[in-house]
Formats: sequence, C-alpha cells, structure tokens
Amino acid sequence: MAAKLRKGDKVVVLAGKDKGKEGTISSVDPKSNKAVVDGINMAIRHTRQSQASQGGRLPKAMPIELSNLSFVDANGKPTRVGFKIDKDKKVRVAKSTGDVIDA
Repeated sequence: MAAKLRKGDKVVVLAGKDKGKEGTISSVDPKSNKAVVDGINMAIRHTRQSQASQGGRLPKAMPIELSNLSFVDANGKPTRVGFKIDKDKKVRVAKSTGDVIDA
C-alpha cells in the first residue's frame, strides 16, 4: 500500500499528550506504522559521554502512531490524504481541497 504520510510532510497531532501541535516528519517506519515528528512526543534519554558527543540527559523525539497524525494542507487545516491518477502517475491529493500534494 502506498504511504499517505511521508518524510518532510507537515502534520498535526490528533491525539495524545501533544494534541494540536504541528511538526515535520523526520522519519517513517511503515512496518511498525509509526513516524518520528520533530519536537513531538519528546522523552529524556540518558546518554554516556563519548569523544564525539557530550553526555547527559538529552531530549529525543520518540515515534508516534501514524493514525494519530493528520496532513496539514495549504490552508493550514488538517486533512485526509487520498490518491488519484494524474497523467499516468499516481499522486497524493488532499481530500478537503482536492489539491495535489506531490508535484
């Protein structure tokens, strides 16, 4: 099945402790049906100091379920994502406005 949400998409959180917050998807894991969104679902991770990085308590974005995310359209409103064939190419479409997401 084609991915409705992809890396780089601007999304809004629909449920959970960060409900209503917006962010950009930094990675998607289709097998576990989760995505990591910058600044959303943050947790403190304790890391050991190494030559490359300073150790300590560092905030890290944790994965969030894809069903709790919704794509933000050009108007800044959450919308569902659909598909249609446009010039022999399958493209993503915002359901609320009908605008093509992928150029």
